[in-house]
Amino acid sequence: MADLQTFSPRVSILIPVYNREALVGECIQSALFQTFTDFEVIIVDNASNIGPVRNWRRCVEEAKGIYGKILWSDDLISPDFLKKTLPLFDDSDVGFVFTQAKIFGEGQPCNRVLYRLGETGTYPTEEYILGDLRGKDYPFSPGNALFRMSDLCKNLMVDIPNSVGSDFSMHAIGNDLLIYLLTAHSYTRFGYVAEPLAQFRTHSGSISISAERGKLSLHYNIARAYFVECYRPDLKRILNAHLWLHMLRNRNAKNYGVKRICDFYVESNSVSVSLLEILWSVVNRFGRVITKAVSVLQRDTGNK
Repeated sequence: MADLQTFSPRVSILIPVYNREALVGECIQSALFQTFTDFEVIIVDNASNIGPVRNWRRCVEEAKGIYGKILWSDDLISPDFLKKTLPLFDDSDVGFVFTQAKIFGEGQPCNRVLYRLGETGTYPTEEYILGDLRGKDYPFSPGNALFRMSDLCKNLMVDIPNSVGSDFSMHAIGNDLLIYLLTAHSYTRFGYVAEPLAQFRTHSGSISISAERGKLSLHYNIARAYFVECYRPDLKRILNAHLWLHMLRNRNAKNYGVKRICDFYVESNSVSVSLLEILWSVVNRFGRVITKAVSVLQRDTGNK
């Protein structure tokens, strides 16, 4: 039997837990049933109410793996998740690998697939960065992704500097996206598996359901603004166009202290906006709405 003190697994599956007694068992089971066997499972219960992001960091600090997979305690991964994502890290230019994902809920089948980007393989990280800033179908939560543990340690920020006094360590909206953006900034490629190997559960206790209207998109945009301001100021005019559209669609942003585009940033007063980017965004948004409507129509027709 191997000495537990010297055990060094290739992958650490990290499961931060808080008030998930009814769901965490199925989540843990999906982690343990991986066909790839060189891994450990780290489970940290936020019983002391230290806040969600500090609980994520505690998982990272306990891990011994070379690669890290954050698995939210209400979600699932397929048995071959690790087997199919790890080989893409053979390319040292790849910073992270993510898969398609399915959405499911109580009594609802897994039939909605997210992140249909193309074929399995590697892609330029600039596509991810620009795609996220423009609202394209890229993941912002690491529930369907695998990272190097060194990058999780470096890029999982407990708090995000902002000008409106929002405590990101407690609401945890945007910290997850920055793991992707900061890692993408350090590598030239990302990996993609064109199979839905992760399953995201919808329920009343999930952040995406329980967050107040507009809070989710607002705080993800504050995280994007932090990234652009500190690491990619060349993309500010592109992001500003989407921040302008956000404020147009979400009039309650002022309830969180955001009254102008510059309020998304910490120090910048520049509000230069690309009109072409606004037009592109509007056209893209309508295109996504039409695509979604056609998909729903095809699904409903197929079920008859």
